[in-house]
Amino acid sequence: MRAHAEGKARSVADEAGERPVLGVDTAVVLGDAVLGKPKGEGEAVDMLTRLSGQTHVVVSGLCLLAPGWQVVDHAETHVKFRELTPRDVARYVATEEWRSRAGAYAIQSRGAALVERIEGDYLNVVGLPAAVLIGHLSARYPGAYNVG
Repeated sequence: MRAHAEGKARSVADEAGERPVLGVDTAVVLGDAVLGKPKGEGEAVDMLTRLSGQTHVVVSGLCLLAPGWQVVDHAETHVKFRELTPRDVARYVATEEWRSRAGAYAIQSRGAALVERIEGDYLNVVGLPAAVLIGHLSARYPGAYNVG
């Protein structure tokens, strides 16, 4: 994920000029299997069925490029799905939210109903490891991200 995030950032860095560029890439990891974006409805059904009742890890690589410096990092969030019936899976797949989503779900919308609990950064599951990003920005620019 880190290498993909760096590749995304570098692919637009020249066009950005002096502006910083952020690249992020997210995948769902279930055991030894990496679940990317499903290629079709059948693959979405398979992914969601595999995730049913299981805890998986959402891993997002992050690359922040700016003139003269770069940061490459990642975040991990553990997500447990509730037990899904074939009807649950079919109804969710019919929403088409699974399209272009790692692991075939979007937690920030109807996909929230698939989830029993999460441990870690919710925004990482959405697709932006915000805690990691803010941590690096606040280290680089002390005082810029103070609360209050």
